[in-house]
Amino acid sequence: MPAPINPNLARALAPPIMEALRWVGETSFPADRPLLNLSQAAPVDPPPEVLCRAIAEAVVNDASAHLYGPVLGDTALREEIAERWSVAYGAAIDPSEVCITAGCNQAFCTAVATLCAPGDAVMIPVPWYFNHRMWLDMTGIEAAPIPCDEAMLPDLEAARAAMTPAVKAILMVTPNNPTGAEYPPALLDAFYALARDHGACLIVDETYRDFHSSDGAPHRLFGHDDWREGFIHLYSFSKVFHLTGHRTGAIVTGAARLAQAEKFLDTVAICPPRLGQIGALWGLRNLAGWVASERQEILSRKRALLAEFAEHLPDWKLLGAGAYFAYVEPPFEMPSGRLARRLVEQQSLLTLPGTMFAPAATEGRDWGGERHLRIAFANADATGIAEMRRRLAAFRP
Repeated sequence: MPAPINPNLARALAPPIMEALRWVGETSFPADRPLLNLSQAAPVDPPPEVLCRAIAEAVVNDASAHLYGPVLGDTALREEIAERWSVAYGAAIDPSEVCITAGCNQAFCTAVATLCAPGDAVMIPVPWYFNHRMWLDMTGIEAAPIPCDEAMLPDLEAARAAMTPAVKAILMVTPNNPTGAEYPPALLDAFYALARDHGACLIVDETYRDFHSSDGAPHRLFGHDDWREGFIHLYSFSKVFHLTGHRTGAIVTGAARLAQAEKFLDTVAICPPRLGQIGALWGLRNLAGWVASERQEILSRKRALLAEFAEHLPDWKLLGAGAYFAYVEPPFEMPSGRLARRLVEQQSLLTLPGTMFAPAATEGRDWGGERHLRIAFANADATGIAEMRRRLAAFRP
């Protein structure tokens, strides 16, 4: 008799990126039409050379870089984040209210672990980031879906109507993965009030904050008197400094909650990766100008994308675009999973189907997953975006 499999783990999605990469492995690409991979939300270039050198010097010269560090992260990095975030958000954040994690995925898992037990629920807008849904499924926590409007903004009144005592948190991702939508500060305040009115917490994943189209603080949530009890901020250094493989993320919330987070993190990781922390700290102290130029480049790619769709793909509905992503609805009837696979085969173009970001239509309503595609356009320059447009226009259902 085979050994048992955890049913919660078994019911979770298989890793979607790995599925998409299998399509690539099963396809031969002609020399004059190489693969254009717009599937994954991650930089394709390494960190700037000066940052690589700083990490390399730490590898050779800093013996502590190879040892365990504090469970909640290196003191210097926590202090730097507290100081810089306090200025950026007009807040008063103490280093004891910051913890470092092995990437923002672990930050989310940690936040949920401090809030929820099996049978509890987290409200998440649809379309959602698939790893968030996967973690909730694995841990026996309900993912309570919130519909979005035509602008890809979460529907506050639908969330209010669906609120139950089981809901311990409401999750927002802004700029959003997968839609690129940027949530207005007033909307985030309204969801914060909804959560607090029901004794729940608002989690805001700001992985793509550094590529927001507006200058200044993207929200006012740190201004609430009770933010330490009602708000959990998540962040990633993966995109901003191209440190994806070093797995460095962060949580900012009340110190009392981080005392609980420490138990979780000590058990699953002991400490966050040391080299990623060294890289993140060096980047915060030395790469402000480089980050500003990276932001402007991403924003220019967004403008190029909008122009290509407006001029050459008017029948394709652009539902959302921002940070790394565009979320689109093609002008023909074809299930998105089949469409994404055929785009690889026919046009050497890898995108992800909306079914990876939404419940199936059979779960009580049509959430749109069968009709939509996510395009990680930020991984292509203006020339690559124009080539993407040509391949979409050339596709024949």
